[in-house]
Amino acid sequence: MARRNDEVEALLAEYADLVQITGGDAFKARAYEKAARAIGGYHADVAELDVDGLRQIPNVGRSIAEKVAEYLRTGTIFMVEEARARVPAGVRELTAIPTLGPKKAMTLYRDLHISSVDQLVDAIKQGRLRDLRGFGEKTEERLLHGVELLRQAGDRILLSTATDLAEEIVGELSGVRGCVRCGYAGSLRRMRETVGDLDVLVAAERSAPFMEAFTRMPGVAEVIAGGEKKTSVRTTRGVQVDLRVLPPHSWGAGLQYFTGSKAHNIRLREMAVRHQLKLSEYGLFDAESGDVVVSETEEEVYARLGLPWIPPTLREDRGEVAAGLRGELPELVRTTDIRGDLHTHTDLSDGLAPLEEMVAAAAERGYAYYAVTDHAPNLYMQRMTDEKILAQRERVRELDRRHRGMRLLHGTELNIDAEGGVDWPGEFLEGFDLCVASVHSYFDLDRAAQTRRLVRACENPHVHVIGHPTGRRIGRRPGIDADLDAVFEACARTGTALEINAHPDRLDLPDEEIMRARRHGVKFAVDSDAHAALHLPYLRYGVGTAQRGWLTKDDVINTWSLRRLRGFLRKEGARAA
Repeated sequence: MARRNDEVEALLAEYADLVQITGGDAFKARAYEKAARAIGGYHADVAELDVDGLRQIPNVGRSIAEKVAEYLRTGTIFMVEEARARVPAGVRELTAIPTLGPKKAMTLYRDLHISSVDQLVDAIKQGRLRDLRGFGEKTEERLLHGVELLRQAGDRILLSTATDLAEEIVGELSGVRGCVRCGYAGSLRRMRETVGDLDVLVAAERSAPFMEAFTRMPGVAEVIAGGEKKTSVRTTRGVQVDLRVLPPHSWGAGLQYFTGSKAHNIRLREMAVRHQLKLSEYGLFDAESGDVVVSETEEEVYARLGLPWIPPTLREDRGEVAAGLRGELPELVRTTDIRGDLHTHTDLSDGLAPLEEMVAAAAERGYAYYAVTDHAPNLYMQRMTDEKILAQRERVRELDRRHRGMRLLHGTELNIDAEGGVDWPGEFLEGFDLCVASVHSYFDLDRAAQTRRLVRACENPHVHVIGHPTGRRIGRRPGIDADLDAVFEACARTGTALEINAHPDRLDLPDEEIMRARRHGVKFAVDSDAHAALHLPYLRYGVGTAQRGWLTKDDVINTWSLRRLRGFLRKEGARAA
């Protein structure tokens, strides 16, 4: 069963938004935001904790702990229901737009009686927003872009949410008697950043036991359609899951077919036709006789078409078939290639766990090195000081002496200001092993200004990695508008790596930009951006995104030996320039 932490986190985050919408105490809203994040990242299932146990979670005081306990006991929190009743449903619909904050949503409702996304679009087209204070032409452009993002996302869920659900279902069905094989397919297997419906496959002689077990699983809200070969359900979270049961001898063909993508499969079917064959979910058949040629494994299907097995993360019809025919498919980076994490946080800034806990969790993952990179002072909410970060450095050095099998690096995540400057002067930055520089503010600058600030950050000899380079939050905030090719050229010229931030709501750089950056000769760092020990495994999603960008381990600096990594971090080329 899934932990209850995620739903509690979502509820408290919603309440924080409701407080802001109604003009409530900003400190109260911030307290609930922090508590929500802390609960989401806590290692234990909150359903197993009483009030005293809940109070052990960072940023969860008695009042919030009692309300969480109330929710776990009754399924509701009176205070949240009361706040929901005060906020019109239309305003809450508007706040789903990534570029529209809660206060402006309330202004639109109060002053223009806008209570739906369609009404907002009509009002923008009619120019009605321009008379409102704080709403100009640029605001209208951002809102329309936000609406477009919202409509594109639809009912899609984050990669991590889809993975957790799919792995839970596969685990349950694998235990049903008669299961030969079980796994998930579709866009999830291709590691797309968001997923619509889930596709689960079972290889078995009889389908009935699996269909019955599937429809009776906890979390199934309704059965959409049932049949001998396919059953579709909707979960309590609103996710549609399709289960297909295949004959064991058709497993490979079915897995290939239902993994997709559609465009990739069209390419394979075209190749099959040229070989006088026919490809379907049941196998590769002789077009004239109808006899099955191969079907049991994906490798056999690809080989019969004259191709090597193509990793699912490449199956997007972006040149993978042609590369396979030429024998030029890359040997993709794997999670097991990662030797260390170069972007993580502790409770010294906005993390949820102390330094010692994060280091111990990293050591358990078998890393050769591990970097702590808490926020620098210009991110106002962190209240970082020189004294705090230097004291942490001493603790890192002490722990480093204890962890003989894992070297510790002391770093920081700097804030790139509007002009491309960073928090501390060069002489202070000299003391860090690693500096990640990220955009945390000024998201609305024009294209030229955004490009200039990123290029200048790359040119800083003390900046080693540009963190989450576009600044996007999937489904919540679009990436900044910058000339990324100019940024990629600057990274390649100065020896500055670009981060592939593995946090599921970032996955930044996106895969298509990774492919472009690689052509410029850029190197990358795949990092978890962990704010709790529970976040360290997010790295798998970053590696999946790196694979979708065709990266090998030579492209990723944290697959390198510590000696080679330290050479890269010296940025000799940048200093010489």
